[in-house]
Amino acid sequence: MQFKLTNNKNKTFALPVNPKEIQLDYGTDDKTVSVIKLGQINLIGDEKLKTIEITSTIPVKPKQAHYLSISKPYAKGQTYLDKLLKIYKSKKQVRLVVTKTKISFKGIMTDFKYGMTEGYADEYTYTFKLTENKPHKAKKVKTSKKKKKKVAKKGKSRSAPPGKVGRGSKVVVNGRLHAGSNGSGPGMTERNATRKISLIAKGAKYPYHVTTLSGGARGWVSKSAVKAV
Repeated sequence: MQFKLTNNKNKTFALPVNPKEIQLDYGTDDKTVSVIKLGQINLIGDEKLKTIEITSTIPVKPKQAHYLSISKPYAKGQTYLDKLLKIYKSKKQVRLVVTKTKISFKGIMTDFKYGMTEGYADEYTYTFKLTENKPHKAKKVKTSKKKKKKVAKKGKSRSAPPGKVGRGSKVVVNGRLHAGSNGSGPGMTERNATRKISLIAKGAKYPYHVTTLSGGARGWVSKSAVKAV
């Protein structure tokens, strides 16, 4: 059995000493919530990223060690450490294959540490963890551009159109009141009186019937006698 690592440039090397054990870590992102009159329940979440962790040793001088898992090791143990460190720093996917098993794991090396223990200077100890990397891609969403408001070209100045009035409009009246829209029954003259249009007789000589703001009838007035507030 051998533990082989293949980097993103398709370069493969085998670890010189097999780890004592290997475990693939599976899990789901569950959440516990409390429900009235029921207590705590478990909400099953989606699958978490799978991980795998390797802990083993590397002889300082591999060719002089008798407990290797491979037949043709590098001359220096530091060479293995350099390769592992390079994989870690690359932040690229690496594949771990364990021969004679179905284990073939692809992921990013998210943790790596090494050193020496118990004052033993003839071998390095190390640990690294591979974390599954699910492919994903950010999608660029186009936002609709706001249309620019057209600006009228500068020209000769002209007076602004009179304010539009209609039934229910609040207006200021300056003119004589009449009993009918045809001009019959002329009566009082309004001066800067704030009124409300209650009726409109299109085409009539005095087309607007005005009332007080509370609804009291006043009479019919000409178009020129009213101005929108």
